[in-house]
Amino acid sequence: MIVPAQTVSGTKGISPSDKINLASIGVGGMGTGHVRSFLGYPDVQYRAVCDVRKEHRDRAKGYIDEQYGNKDCDTYNDFRELLARKDIDAVVIATPEHWHALIGLEACRQGKDMYYEKPLSLFFEECLAMRKAVNRYGVVFQHGTQQRSDKNFRHTCELVRNGYLGEVDRIIIGSASYEPVGPQAEMPVPEGLDYNMWLGPAPVKPYTDLRCTRQFTLINDYSLGCLSGAWGIHHVDIAQWSMNADTTGPLEVEGIFFNKPENGLFDTYHTWEVHHKYSNGTTLMHMDHITARKKEPMYIHNNMGMLFVGSEGWVAVKRGFIDAYPKSLLTKVIGPNEDKLYESNDHRRNFLDCVKSREETICPIEVAVRSDTVCHQADITFRTGKKLTWDPAMEKFPNDPTANRLLSRPMRAPWSLN
Repeated sequence: MIVPAQTVSGTKGISPSDKINLASIGVGGMGTGHVRSFLGYPDVQYRAVCDVRKEHRDRAKGYIDEQYGNKDCDTYNDFRELLARKDIDAVVIATPEHWHALIGLEACRQGKDMYYEKPLSLFFEECLAMRKAVNRYGVVFQHGTQQRSDKNFRHTCELVRNGYLGEVDRIIIGSASYEPVGPQAEMPVPEGLDYNMWLGPAPVKPYTDLRCTRQFTLINDYSLGCLSGAWGIHHVDIAQWSMNADTTGPLEVEGIFFNKPENGLFDTYHTWEVHHKYSNGTTLMHMDHITARKKEPMYIHNNMGMLFVGSEGWVAVKRGFIDAYPKSLLTKVIGPNEDKLYESNDHRRNFLDCVKSREETICPIEVAVRSDTVCHQADITFRTGKKLTWDPAMEKFPNDPTANRLLSRPMRAPWSLN
């Protein structure tokens, strides 16, 4: 007998052998969003979810089981148990940032392709470890800097790279900021949370609800804050793309000023300005968006976005918005013999297609490493209090052992990059 594919799979035209068996590690706010979005692709079959909060994994399982009309989705507290399964092809990693690389490294060892939420790393040595592992095991990697799959950001970068703005003097980034909070009283760990596993490689600290919300990105034990995880890496990644710097990066970095709380739970930078100098003379000026509006009059059009200023015009861009001078830049058609960039209009779809084709995604590991490096440059120039030079080939600060020591951090035993 010939059985139609839809009879077997429950999805018209997609046979089980054509489906990607997917699992998610980290199904809190962003992770749940990924689950619900990936469920919408007919060639995805969700097999399992993992989270250290029972309520999160139960909620995600509920969405999946409802979609498929069964109770087949498995749940895990420990990511290693999920990754050991042979029937899973790919994983979505959307945990707190201090866990990204450790989970990514194990996914590589187990041969799992991965959609890997930004940023790549908590500290620079994690970048190197992830690149080595992805290349060694040949897994497909998609960094979650999804603005590369946005037509307005792509068009902006094509305008810059083809010289339509003339000589680009500066790129202004406005990232998020936040309001500091005071010290938080210790609280009992809620039932259903494996707090020791949540902390993982981070130092042991008293539990408080605010520590384990999405605002963990404002705590230095788990994130670089708004410089990277909370928003900054998205725009830094686009700056890199526009500068054709996906295999290199800025040569100099200088912290102009920063402010962060002296005490309290949140201890990352909340206002700052840092300058990165590229070999072509362009300066990337990364600031919180409030400082950017004060610093650059034209930036008022582009709260929480980017401004590219050249000798022949400018472009302001953010999600859902683009403006330019002259206005003709907005409708400029990039010719077939010009520098046309990788086109993706759906970041998750791009990942799934590359899992099948084994081609490189729009945000592969080398792109992730180089964009993350810019954020680490900024953090380290603030921590050392001096202007630094960077060698993109050696991936070090030349002749500066103090700065180079800050490229790594200790991890709480038994966790390590090895």
